Amino acid sequence: MPKLAVPLTDIQVRNAKPKDKPYTMADGGGMYLEVAPTGSKIWRMSYRQPSGKNNRLTFGHYPEVSLLDARQKRMDAKRQRSAGIDPAQANRINKTNKATANANTFEFVARDWHTNKLDTWQEGTAISILQRLERDVFPLIGARPIAGIRAPVLLDVLRQIEKRGAVEMAKRQLQVCGQIFRYAIATGVAEVDPVPSLRGALKSSIKGHHAAITIDELPDLIRALERNEVRMFVPTRILMRTMMLVFVRTSELIETPWAEIDIENECWIIPWQRMKMGKRKVNPRKVDHHVFLPRQGWELLRELHAITGGNKYLFPNQRDHEKPVSNGAILAVLKRMGYAGKHTGHGFRSLAMGIIKERLGYRHEVVNRQLSHASGDAYGEAYDRAMFLDERKVMMQQYADYLDAVNTGAEVIQLHNNAA
Repeated sequence: MPKLAVPLTDIQVRNAKPKDKPYTMADGGGMYLEVAPTGSKIWRMSYRQPSGKNNRLTFGHYPEVSLLDARQKRMDAKRQRSAGIDPAQANRINKTNKATANANTFEFVARDWHTNKLDTWQEGTAISILQRLERDVFPLIGARPIAGIRAPVLLDVLRQIEKRGAVEMAKRQLQVCGQIFRYAIATGVAEVDPVPSLRGALKSSIKGHHAAITIDELPDLIRALERNEVRMFVPTRILMRTMMLVFVRTSELIETPWAEIDIENECWIIPWQRMKMGKRKVNPRKVDHHVFLPRQGWELLRELHAITGGNKYLFPNQRDHEKPVSNGAILAVLKRMGYAGKHTGHGFRSLAMGIIKERLGYRHEVVNRQLSHASGDAYGEAYDRAMFLDERKVMMQQYADYLDAVNTGAEVIQLHNNAA
């Protein structure tokens, strides 16, 4: 009959001294304390595998692992053996899983997700998303295993963004993080998405449209442009007046190359690849946009051609003529004119829609097509392309004449009826 070991006491373990050679102190159940000549003390457990081969487990160093902790580990190992599990093999699997989880950090998975999405994004979108993650998220949780990140941790990250006043940005980052967590679950490196738990936890942002002056405030803006008290250069003055006349999107105007402009035949068609909906990588809207410059607009472009006609773009960058002017040029001029927070480049689109519908009496769908808004259905797209061109051409000239009348203070009457 095997000799039963007398259980150790904490005092015995604590007072065990090193000797010239390693020795052991049994606690029973196959567990013992191994004392090395260096003074280190390690908990180990011997056991017999189902194959009959002896094996050994290591529970850790004393005092980091106490006598009580070691006995708990022994009990866990016995339960595994009773269930037909080899404790040593189970430990190796756990270590491998832990190493894999540690390798799948939030940043690693986020960059993998980002790479996977590149084919569906425009280059600028891809760069912007990654830069925001690098600025706001990676420094705080990038090194953490994504499988262990829970709602309170992610909420703290988002509140750091809110603290600098970027409430809307915090919401965008929440959406991006949600996509990353769902990707992690789909690829098998996480099981929990904490994002749904955070709905309602962030600050509410005040939603609104791009700032735009009212129709009644238009005369003051036109006269301010005419007076040019902020001393705009001629190309900048033409840029502002053209934006008011054609109200395309800001990027669509400033990125216009002279190759698109046919001054002789007075024709300007923006190819669909340059339009907002045409730039989408998934289901782009392949509809060229007829700008329909009025007479006043062609006069401006002829004046501009004499100045920048030798360049690639209508409005070249002053420092590098191979590039267009900055996307913030219009906003910068409006700020200098005292319209910061009151009007934007996009505001010209809202202003034009209001004037053309309310003062000139045009139907919504005609104005909407001139704004290059999608109609929402396939049949509507075809109808837009085929039926509104002549009407829009007349409409744009009447709109330009309306602006001239406002500038001179002449009486403006409704020039179009609402007949379908």
